Amino acid sequence: MGLFEDLNKFLEQRLDEFLQNNPHLELQALEEQLREQEEDTLKLLADLQLQEKRLQDEILVIAQEIQQWHGRIEKAKSHGRLDLAQPAQEREAALLRQGNQRWGQMEGLKQRIAQAKELINQIKTRRTQVRAKATEVKAARANTQTQQRRDTFGWNKSGNPKISHGADSLEEKFKRWEMDEELEQMKRNMGR
Repeated sequence: MGLFEDLNKFLEQRLDEFLQNNPHLELQALEEQLREQEEDTLKLLADLQLQEKRLQDEILVIAQEIQQWHGRIEKAKSHGRLDLAQPAQEREAALLRQGNQRWGQMEGLKQRIAQAKELINQIKTRRTQVRAKATEVKAARANTQTQQRRDTFGWNKSGNPKISHGADSLEEKFKRWEMDEELEQMKRNMGR
């Protein structure tokens, strides 16, 4: 087991390093993870709504049975059949308890449905943020590549190439560092 754990840890470290060096890929992975979470939450929401519909149907059936037994109780009492009225009242009380239990379950499901809908909204918001950040990173990479091409094309025309190159690489380092910080902040926000 130790060898597999070491290998797994090594591969995870390499993957983390690779993603840190390629923030656009990390953002793509993050967006994919959010998409999967959204799909899972949508499936959960559909399941909860199906359960709610079933409970509503059960409650309706129980209500009809209560109504039926209530009529039987009245009929038995009006005809002096207390031997039937008493057990019918017990049946009606049992159905009322069952109906109340189902109602409580349905209220719990309604809360879970509301939470699932809120989670879906949060996931959509985060996906939008990740997409915007990915677009920003992509534009920054394109600008950096364009600048590097310009620098490479005109390197022999510059009066002091070391200063120009040093300034550009410093700019690139700062941009990468700032993007990494923003990415880490987004990850922390996702963890909440």
